[in-house]
Amino acid sequence: MTNYQKIYLKIIKRPIGFLGAFIALLFTLPITIIIIISLKISNKGAGVFYSQFRPGYKGKIFRVFKFKTMSNERDTNGRLLPDSERITKIGKIVRSCSIDELPQLLNILKGDMSFIGPRPLLIDYLPLYNQEQARRHNVRPGMSGWAQINGRNAISWEEKFEYDLWYVDNFSFWLDLKILFITIKRVFFRDGINASKDVTMEPFKGSK
Repeated sequence: MTNYQKIYLKIIKRPIGFLGAFIALLFTLPITIIIIISLKISNKGAGVFYSQFRPGYKGKIFRVFKFKTMSNERDTNGRLLPDSERITKIGKIVRSCSIDELPQLLNILKGDMSFIGPRPLLIDYLPLYNQEQARRHNVRPGMSGWAQINGRNAISWEEKFEYDLWYVDNFSFWLDLKILFITIKRVFFRDGINASKDVTMEPFKGSK
């Protein structure tokens, strides 16, 4: 990591992220209230928020937040129905517009995440990373990242890690700005983001 990158992480990126998340929370408050009310009704008592523990900077575990887009409906044996049957109509809209990620602004305020960085993955994957792949935790995870705008779930795990590691080695203010603008463009114009969001990645089982 260069001296410029160290200064950027400590002095620039974190303050900008905090201020940006605070402004974004205020700006999106009206739509957030509407979403909460809509999910409260459509999720059939399953709750509005979903949280899960994920590894962050230097592998530190934190709780990531999302809007819950599925009900907790079960079959006659008490097992949860498949995701495709539990996702609600409102949930589909929320997911297709990537609005389910909005609660992660709270994670940015707390310092667990940044706007831009490798996406936080499951804790179960930690022992499966090789030494090189584990370097993805050398920066804070992000709401969007280099891998997200280069294929998201439509690329292999190896390709995803290659994009993550390239970002770790090359991140800068201008690269973050580029990723942010591309992400916003794809969310608003639904340019290449929806198809990949509906693709379910196979669980990571370690690289061969």
